[in-house]
Amino acid sequence: MKFLDKGVVVWFTGLPGSGKTTIANGVADRLRELGFRVEVLDGDWVRRTINPDAGFTREQRALHLRRVAWIARLLARNGVIVLCSFVSPYRDVRADVRRIIEEDVPFIEVYAKCSLEECMRRDPKGLYKRALRGEVSLFTGVSDPYEPPENPELVIDTEHDPIDVNIEKVMAKLKGLGVLE
Repeated sequence: MKFLDKGVVVWFTGLPGSGKTTIANGVADRLRELGFRVEVLDGDWVRRTINPDAGFTREQRALHLRRVAWIARLLARNGVIVLCSFVSPYRDVRADVRRIIEEDVPFIEVYAKCSLEECMRRDPKGLYKRALRGEVSLFTGVSDPYEPPENPELVIDTEHDPIDVNIEKVMAKLKGLGVLE
């Protein structure tokens, strides 16, 4: 097991169905193979366990993501590499998340770039279909906006590049920042 004095938070953002969690889990597997302590905080899991009362209004999403930022910060400052996979649709809220985390540990924003059309085609949970039928309100990309990052540390093209290529891009970013020394 490799112990880091301080970890890092890698924050994956993108539309629902863009592949954020798939890439985060792939990166986690690679990091664990190298002996690092890793946690994946995924939007579905956090909403099911830690924050089951979280809603989807702008204010509720902001509170939800700030809570996650504090959890990620605590884990990372104790030597864990934290991979966060959240739609996190608003730039200002992601900026708040960055401020919370960067007070203590490095923060890497990764934009999982994928067109709305491709995310709707994938629709792994059937949520786009439900949103289009009006059964899900405030659904990002349909009835609520997604604001792509303006200056993320890394953009991965989850529509055109294979999963393993995107995992390797994240690993290369971590290596380039000296996290995996």
